[in-house]
Amino acid sequence: MSNLAIIERIEAELDRRVRENRLAYYRPYPKQTQWHTLPSRERALIAGNQLGKTMAAGAEIAMHLTGNYPAWWAGERFVEAPVGWACGVTGEATRDNAQRILLGRSGEWGTGMIPKAAIRHIQKASHRVADSVDYILVKHSTGKLSRVQFKTYDQGRERFQGETLDFCWMDEEPPEDVYIEALTRLNVKNGPMLVTFTPLLGMSSVVKRYIQEKRSGTGFVSMTIEDAEHYTPEQRQDIIDRYPAHEREARTKGIPSLGSGRIFPVTEEMLSYDPFQFPAHWPRVAGMDFGGVDHPAAAAFLAIDPEADCVYVYDCWRAKALFLEQAGAIRARCQDWIPVAWPHDGLQQDRHSGVQLAEQFRDQGLPMMPERATFEDGTNGVEAGISLMLTMMQTGRFKVAKHLRDVFEEVALYHRREGKVVKEGDDLISAIRYAVMMRRAADTPPRHRANEGVIQTWMG
Repeated sequence: MSNLAIIERIEAELDRRVRENRLAYYRPYPKQTQWHTLPSRERALIAGNQLGKTMAAGAEIAMHLTGNYPAWWAGERFVEAPVGWACGVTGEATRDNAQRILLGRSGEWGTGMIPKAAIRHIQKASHRVADSVDYILVKHSTGKLSRVQFKTYDQGRERFQGETLDFCWMDEEPPEDVYIEALTRLNVKNGPMLVTFTPLLGMSSVVKRYIQEKRSGTGFVSMTIEDAEHYTPEQRQDIIDRYPAHEREARTKGIPSLGSGRIFPVTEEMLSYDPFQFPAHWPRVAGMDFGGVDHPAAAAFLAIDPEADCVYVYDCWRAKALFLEQAGAIRARCQDWIPVAWPHDGLQQDRHSGVQLAEQFRDQGLPMMPERATFEDGTNGVEAGISLMLTMMQTGRFKVAKHLRDVFEEVALYHRREGKVVKEGDDLISAIRYAVMMRRAADTPPRHRANEGVIQTWMG
């Protein structure tokens, strides 16, 4: 045998070993690792198309089925052979996505994330979708057999009843009734629900569960095209440019597509800026949205370029917190002099003390404005405030520091339903709106007022 033939045989053998044991070569990107290690029972990886979300879930499912975890693995482990589901939208979609990632393409079964040597049985599906599989039996490290069965959303909620599961993977967004039924199958063993999808259906109930409601036990990671290391910068830009503008953020950044319901149809690039030294004569103003039992308190801090009438959101705070914690967090950012705009809620009196809410914050040392936030004519309509913010965004007079991810998230998800503004997940937007309405009351740093002839700067 010639040396060339020997080399070709060695290369073919190496290729076979890689193809039939892809799991051994899986190395997640940072965002995939973040998702794998989320401590939540319900974990969503919300990402654009072809960024690696299905690959990440398939790799994790293969680890659970085999019980073989790499040294770097820091996520959940199954010490016994598990039983679970891998679910998709239709038979074709499930075959081409979840089944392909786990098993390989038709005619190449054993080249997916489940190592070929671990596959003990492949049961073909009886329905008419060609090359689709009903379930796979996999050898677990305990010597017992794990099982993963494929389900489709179009089978309806009833087909998701009855079973007791260790895990469930839902690839692409399921209807809410199917999701809840599948989640119920995990109750006995408290197993993980893995969800991977590109949010093309907009602000659906399942998306809201993770992004807006942020229910106890849920967690999500957003993965954008910038996080997918298998693309070069040139390839990323080419992919972005090829998508229609109204689908671009959903398909490349995993931001829910809200269509005509989106209130601020602007891109992140239009708003973001790199923090820089603001001139000291630029006044500053803060806005505050009071928290409640069911939503966080929020505050936003703005610098204003008076010549351009451009606002720069340079800091923000949002949290479910007790009164004193809210007051302390906002007071520290106000530095005792940045005036705070507040809504009409601040006029409400405490039922025990009879003191207005705004006055209570003033008593804690916050520089609250004397009156609630209004426009110069005395009105305070939400729609007027939204219209003003949108106009400023579209004319380049509204900027957000690029590290303030919570602000960008709210801007992207703020939407209408049946023509009405959905008052959910808008805490920072509300705080910013009050500040923008009252920017006429913004103030300059005390050191600048004391030395008006000296131009000073500060970072924002």
